[in-house]
Amino acid sequence: MASNTTSSSLEQSRCLNCGFEAASGGDDWITIDVPGVGRMTQCPECQSTNVITGRK
Repeated sequence: MASNTTSSSLEQSRCLNCGFEAASGGDDWITIDVPGVGRMTQCPECQSTNVITGRK
């Protein structure tokens, strides 16, 4: 069965807290290192780490 997801949406990441969207892995996102967890993506608008990261 074919997926309805477009390749451009797979390259976008979105903050589930405020809705901010930008290219996955782009400079718009903040990357933080969390001890015991590892590297996480953080929203530059609201500082949430509740982010859906698209494939790049």
